[in-house]
Amino acid sequence: MTAVAETNETGGDATARSARLRHLIITVYGLYARHDGGWLSVATLIRLLADLGIDESAARSAISRLKRRGILQSGRYGGSAGYQLSAEALAILREGDARIFRRRRATPADGWVLAVFSVPEAERHRRHVLRSELTRLGFGMVAPGVWIVPAHPEDTTAETLRRLGLDAYADLFRADHLAFGDPAGKIRQWWDLDELERQYESFIRTHEPVVRQWEQTGPPVAREAFAGYVRVLTDWRRLPYLDPGLPAELLPDGWVGIQAAELFFTLREMLGEPARAYVKQVLEERSVSG
Repeated sequence: MTAVAETNETGGDATARSARLRHLIITVYGLYARHDGGWLSVATLIRLLADLGIDESAARSAISRLKRRGILQSGRYGGSAGYQLSAEALAILREGDARIFRRRRATPADGWVLAVFSVPEAERHRRHVLRSELTRLGFGMVAPGVWIVPAHPEDTTAETLRRLGLDAYADLFRADHLAFGDPAGKIRQWWDLDELERQYESFIRTHEPVVRQWEQTGPPVAREAFAGYVRVLTDWRRLPYLDPGLPAELLPDGWVGIQAAELFFTLREMLGEPARAYVKQVLEERSVSG
């Protein structure tokens, strides 16, 4: 599950809050709606968002924006109005699952995937789209037309470029680093590890106190588990794209990303099932009442 064409908007606090709300809605859909065709009634969605501290007017505004962007589509089921994920949004979420919930990091022996591309000047808009998509998929730039990412069995680069109609401009290769230069030093050239470290540290500062609190007070009630899990997954899901499972052997000693990943999976284990049980309860209540 990933951001589904949402960007990391930074145009002030109001814009950041608006983007955050849309990301939370996508997380709710990605976690709890896909097995039912990606549909949730408006009443259920408003109820779940209220559990996240979001008022109805803000929720409706964010839903409308997601609809305009083609991420949500309106539809009625059993006489109830609601929204479902678009086919493209569902495809993107499926592609993201393996990466976001993957615990294993690559090793140097796994090798790399190289994306080599050339886009005619007359279609330079596609060059921008291709670069943006490779960045979103976690690629680092070796040279302007040569990008690299660790090879993983679940790699979805080919499927993604094909789905976006970008496969005609690129070739993908499996590769090994044979010589010249220190691979650990190259990693710092190809990825911004300092910025990535800052984001991991922010994630830990935000969510580690939650674990400490619940270790002292006992498991959270179901409603708290739901709210906590949606928030932690929303904060986490971009990080495995910025750090696409880079080999630990090539990262600085004590790489904070490993600590952040352990924190995420601890919270997932703690919150995932009670959160799902809570949403099931809400859906059943709405079914009876509606």
